[in-house]
Amino acid sequence: MAKVLVLGATGGIGGEVAAQLRDAGWNVRALRRRAGSERSEGIEWVHGDAMNRDDVMRAAQGADVIVHAVNPPGYKRWSELVLPMLDNTIAAAKAQGATIVLPGTVYNFGPDAFPLLDENSPQRPVTKKGAIRVEMEARLKRASEEGARVLIVRAGDFFGPNAANNWFSQGLVKPGQSVKKISNPSTRGIGHSWAYLPDVARTTVELLARRESLDAFARFHMAGHWDDDGTQFTAAIQRVVAKCSGQKPSIGTFPWWLITVASPFNETFREMGEMRYLWRERVQMNNARLVQTLGREPHTPLDQAIEATLIGLKCLDA
Repeated sequence: MAKVLVLGATGGIGGEVAAQLRDAGWNVRALRRRAGSERSEGIEWVHGDAMNRDDVMRAAQGADVIVHAVNPPGYKRWSELVLPMLDNTIAAAKAQGATIVLPGTVYNFGPDAFPLLDENSPQRPVTKKGAIRVEMEARLKRASEEGARVLIVRAGDFFGPNAANNWFSQGLVKPGQSVKKISNPSTRGIGHSWAYLPDVARTTVELLARRESLDAFARFHMAGHWDDDGTQFTAAIQRVVAKCSGQKPSIGTFPWWLITVASPFNETFREMGEMRYLWRERVQMNNARLVQTLGREPHTPLDQAIEATLIGLKCLDA
C-alpha cells in the first residue's frame, strides 16, 4: 500500500487531498501542531511542526509521496515561513526518494503572461508573494534533479465546503450567515478562473496514480470553472441561494476602497490588495496537458459545487 504524508491536512486543499487519497486506498499520515497520534477517519495524525525539520523527517519515514499544502494562515509572515517549510519537505523527500506534491497558484505570473496560462508561460511576478512562489518552484525543480520527484497542480481561486481561507469565504459571502448580499471582486467584462477543491484533489489523486510515468518535474494546469465576463460566478451563487432558500440575494461590488484604506494597518488586507491585479486582468488556465494525460479534467457542475460550498460554510442549511 502506498504511503503519503500530508502537510497542511487541516486546511482546505490538504484536507481534501488527504481524504481522497485515503478513499483511494492510500496509507495517509498527516502532520499537525497539536498533540495527538490517534488514528481517526482512516488518517494517522502525528504531532509535529512543518517548521521543524526533525519532525518532518520523522513523519516522512517510508513515505512515497509528501503533499506540501501548508501555508501561513491569513497571508501572514510568508517571507519568514514559506521557504523554510518547503526546504524541510524537500529534505525529507530526497531522503525517502518521494514525490512532492505542491498545489500551485497563479501568483507566479505577471500580466505579461496573460490572458492564457500554460505550464511554460513565463513566470515574472509583480508581487512579493508571487516572487516567493516562483522561488518555491525553482527549489522544487532543483530537488527533482537531486533524487526527489515533483508534481505541481495549478488552478485558479479555490472554493469548497471545507475551505475557509480563500476569496469565496473571505470576500464574496460571510461564513455562518445566510447570504443576503454577494460581493463581487471582479471587474465587469474581465474573465476569472475558479477551482472547486474536491476537483483539484481528484485531479491530484489521479495524477499520483500515474506518477511513475510523469516527468520528474511535472506541472499541470486545471481549467476549473471559467467565469467569462466576471459576473457569471456571483450570478451562480445568487441562483443557488434563491433555489435553496427562496430568497434572492443582491450582488454588490467588493469594497476595494476599504482594503486600500486598511492595508497600512492590516497585513491580510495588504496582501489582498497586492493581488488585485488578478481581478483586473483576464486570467485563464490552459488544461491541454492535463486532458492529454488523464483523458479529461475532473469537473463538478458549478451550481452543485457552489451549493456544497455554501452548506459547508453554514450559509445554507444542508
